[in-house]
Amino acid sequence: MQVSWRDVTARRLSRHGLSRPLPDVVSAVSAMVGAHAQVMSAAELAVGIRTRGAAASDLAAAIRRDGLLVKTFGPRGTVHLLPASELGEWLGALRALPVSTGQPEGVRLEPGQLDEVLAAVADALGAIPAGADGTGLTTDELDNAVLSRLGPWAGERTVPAFGGWSPRWRQAIIPAAHAGILVFGANRGTRVTYLPAPDFEPVPDADLRLLRRYLHSYGPAMPGDYARWLAIRVGRAQELFARAALDHAGLDRVDLLGRESWVNAGDTAFGNDSLPDLRLLPYFDPYVVGSWPREKLFPGRAWDRALAGGQAGNYPVLLLGGIAGGIWHLKRRARRATMTVEPFSTLSQRRRVALEAEAHRVGRIVGAEIELVLGEVPVGPHA
Repeated sequence: MQVSWRDVTARRLSRHGLSRPLPDVVSAVSAMVGAHAQVMSAAELAVGIRTRGAAASDLAAAIRRDGLLVKTFGPRGTVHLLPASELGEWLGALRALPVSTGQPEGVRLEPGQLDEVLAAVADALGAIPAGADGTGLTTDELDNAVLSRLGPWAGERTVPAFGGWSPRWRQAIIPAAHAGILVFGANRGTRVTYLPAPDFEPVPDADLRLLRRYLHSYGPAMPGDYARWLAIRVGRAQELFARAALDHAGLDRVDLLGRESWVNAGDTAFGNDSLPDLRLLPYFDPYVVGSWPREKLFPGRAWDRALAGGQAGNYPVLLLGGIAGGIWHLKRRARRATMTVEPFSTLSQRRRVALEAEAHRVGRIVGAEIELVLGEVPVGPHA
């Protein structure tokens, strides 16, 4: 079965809530298969533009007050928001990955040491008094708690970090998250904190269920696409695709631009979705981070201007007809903000009107009055 790039793009945008809004913030996070939250303001926008009438406060309430979303380490070891109802599936899939802290011999924790550290972290977080303010333990407080339980070896400053060296035990933070031991609490000022992970039910074949979620939102996809999204070996991704093809649900093969790609079995309806003409996506938006082939999503000038060394998400993107047609930047000043949009081609009057509407929508989500300026974005990636 052959599918066109236009139809694939329209379907992906629809399933991401970028054609028609989704009912609530949890639905939006689920549709994205996790919301990148390394920068919370970007996560607020990614969720807000997919949800009718949503504001940043709705996302905060879903995390802190209602416990509907969890902030933890997700795919690629980066900070994500995940639906609490899907946590068992996520953790099952992430625990199935090989554990590697990326440190050289003599610095990395050996398996027995890693187990000791994980137990110490769990014990320290379990000692947080009931009814605490939701901020948990800061990293420094967790340092002291782990060292008091394990001794000086865990505190040796051997792990490279920004501006210096971190204690040896800290390479276990991501494995602790994937083991269902910790999640992020509310920030205490500028300092991150950690809380015990909420209770969750283990899910059988969690790694296959996560693959199927990805294929629903980002398919058709190849094993290499999934490997890059999850940061696993291509061989491991190929094994997962083979297992998925053989289990009771199965996979269907499609031809996308000469690429042998896959969708969940029976999920072969294309051409039924409208293609939104213009959208503004924030930094690290999951749609651009998880979609391939890159050269189709970032054609021509977009390849050099909207990517950083081929990596998507480093610039907020102006989507025109579902592909990168420009970049933008927002400069806040209290309740006002200037949005500079750099299109890669001349915008028609219709698209200018649509851009004004999108800019107004971004302003409502972030709680600022937007002044829209067309021109070159003067800052680099991550600015």
